[in-house]
Amino acid sequence: MDLNFGNYEVGFKHYTISDSTRTYSRIYDYNNQKIPRPIPVSVWYPSRQNTSGKKRLKVLDYLEVLKEEEEWEHLPNEQILNWFYYYNTPENIDHTKEMAKAYFKLEFAKDKFPVIVYSPSYQASSIENFSLCEYLASHGYIVISSPSRGTDTRWFGRNNAKEMETQARDVEFLIKEVMKFPNANPEKIATLGFSFGGLASIIAQVRNDNIKAVVSLDGTERYQYKLIKKSPFFDIKKIDVPYLHMAQKEIPEEVLREDNIDPELNSEFQLYDSITNSNAYKLKFHNLTHSYFSTLGVLFQQRDTRQDKKDSEIMESYKWVSVYTLNFLNNYLKTHANAHGFIENNPLDNGIGEGLLSKQAKKAKIPEFTFQDFNELASYQDYNNLYELYISTKAKHPSLELPEGNLNRVGLQLVFNPSTSKQGIYVFMLATKLYPNSANLYDSLAEAYLFIGNKEKAMENFEKSLELNAQNQTAIDRLKQLRD
Repeated sequence: MDLNFGNYEVGFKHYTISDSTRTYSRIYDYNNQKIPRPIPVSVWYPSRQNTSGKKRLKVLDYLEVLKEEEEWEHLPNEQILNWFYYYNTPENIDHTKEMAKAYFKLEFAKDKFPVIVYSPSYQASSIENFSLCEYLASHGYIVISSPSRGTDTRWFGRNNAKEMETQARDVEFLIKEVMKFPNANPEKIATLGFSFGGLASIIAQVRNDNIKAVVSLDGTERYQYKLIKKSPFFDIKKIDVPYLHMAQKEIPEEVLREDNIDPELNSEFQLYDSITNSNAYKLKFHNLTHSYFSTLGVLFQQRDTRQDKKDSEIMESYKWVSVYTLNFLNNYLKTHANAHGFIENNPLDNGIGEGLLSKQAKKAKIPEFTFQDFNELASYQDYNNLYELYISTKAKHPSLELPEGNLNRVGLQLVFNPSTSKQGIYVFMLATKLYPNSANLYDSLAEAYLFIGNKEKAMENFEKSLELNAQNQTAIDRLKQLRD
């Protein structure tokens, strides 16, 4: 793969831990034993260690991880390609001997790094996109992945909504796992999903505020919007972080017809069309079919003569998939200025050949900042310094309105709770500053002072209310009672 790797050496480690909150059965053991759900974990990470004298991984080393995750640990290596449908062709055998970029168990570089959680495709291995994961790690990211496994066994059942939820829970498990690494930055986490893994990435994001960006490699959320909507957690409004979707080429009519594929898959993308609360980008790679968004697909997938391009064209497109992924993450997790330009540019301006890909993008609609939003900010600072908060918030959100009636109700609710009476007074002080001619607000402020036992301030504000409205019978009666 002709990728411009970064300045870090790449470490790799693979291990298995268990999620004791879920049960699992090894499918080929043919027994009824239930065990805690095993989570095989693959991690790629940046290193500064001198690699002199160390051996890099070969592609075959990654395939040994594959057979372990497939629960065929003792399968002879010479059977791997045939066993997993990649075929023992001379070209594929040669690929297994090629050197990868990573080294086993290097020391972590001494810094904090953003985290990428990779979600594999349908029932696929954690290492299916090892070249992309190595590439990101070389540029200063920790990438963590586990295989796409069914809820009960290695294989998915018939309920894809259930399996989608299981994979989303695996993503969340990996986030907790990677946070045990002192080098992981908990403030900068993104998900990266291929095919079915795209669904899990979306579900994890909408219910985890610490996920700050989502990259989708021809994710199934494009093709099965009805499926993702089955999740009780899904809410299109909660997709509020930058989203990049990279899609396969147009499927030819011959393939649509022979494989009984819905032609709308070439044009429909309801999730992207429905996103309003995030910057969203979609790229279409005109030389890539679905399988070639993964390293294993590029290396071993049997080419479809009806639609697949030449190997050189597939490799070139996979390179640009990787480059776009890196620049998107550099822009939104590292705020690199050059990455921002790359993501916003026309592809031709990035040196990409004409006809290789097409791009669409849309900006997040700035949501209206409501009274509820302001009240939430005010509560965070215990309702202190409200006027200063109002001025600074109004500068950022010019459309902000604080209706008199809302301020009056919040103020009274706070005042009549003995534990928050002082905060209620603060609300009325802001309200009377914003609405200095409101007899009703001064009347409420007087009632507030009376409730906390400050008769002098109560009388002062009842008098102010009467100045503004001489017919305020409540103020008249209260003043008479206070003066008697």
